[in-house]
Parts: sequence; structure tokens; C-alpha cells
Amino acid sequence: MIHMLRICFLAFSLLIAPGVLAQVVIVAGARSPLPELTLDQAEQFYLGRAHTLPDGSVVTLADLPPGSIRDQFYQQLTRKNPSQIRAHWSRMVFTGRALPPQQAESMAQLRQWLASQPNLIGYMPAADADGRVKVLLRLP
Repeated sequence: MIHMLRICFLAFSLLIAPGVLAQVVIVAGARSPLPELTLDQAEQFYLGRAHTLPDGSVVTLADLPPGSIRDQFYQQLTRKNPSQIRAHWSRMVFTGRALPPQQAESMAQLRQWLASQPNLIGYMPAADADGRVKVLLRLP
């Protein structure tokens, strides 16, 4: 009986696990002049299909190192898994249409970049967004 309960608990945990992922937010430095983004704008930027805002401001992008937050970010924003994102960026670079976002080595490095580059956009778990960043979009 206890063994069966453990199996049921494990199965239930696996079913609800995707729903308990941390919310991800797209951010800029606290002093950034960038406006809030729409989901479509953010997706266009992070797929290399757009580089400027409607007012002509050029936006640069930062990625976190490969792993769960990055994977979750791209899945939520673009509905693409890590292999699809790598293949997408390989095509974009090969055809000369765009370069991928610069990759920060850590959350600390991302924060430094955001503080020093007003038009840089990055992402992080919502729980890590503090007074040093300006939230431009909360992913669903």
C-alpha cells in the first residue's frame, strides 16, 4: 500500500511540476529608457527578426547560460525547445540575417551589463527582479 502511494505521489508530482516553474520576466537596467514590451515584440527580438523599437531605438539582447531558466524562457516566449533554438540561430547566423544574443556567464554578469547598457534586454526569474532592473514584460 505504501509503495502504491509513493508511485501515485510521484506521478502526481510529475504532472504538476511544469506548473510550478518560476515566472520569467524580461528586463532592462533600472535607468533604461526602454518601454514595456508586448509578447510579440519580445519574441521578434529573441528570434532575431527585429532589432529596433517603433521609435527607432536599437535593442541589444542578452542570454543566460544554457540551463533550466534559459530553456523555460525560450519555451514560454517562442514555444521552441533548446535544439530548435540552436538550429534557428545557426540558420540566422549562416544566412547573415542576425547574430544571437550575447551570453552572460552568470546572473551577476547579466546585472552588470544591464546597469551599463541602457538598451540591453535580458531575462531572469521574477523572484530575482529587484530595484536594479526594470521589468518590461512578464511571461505567461
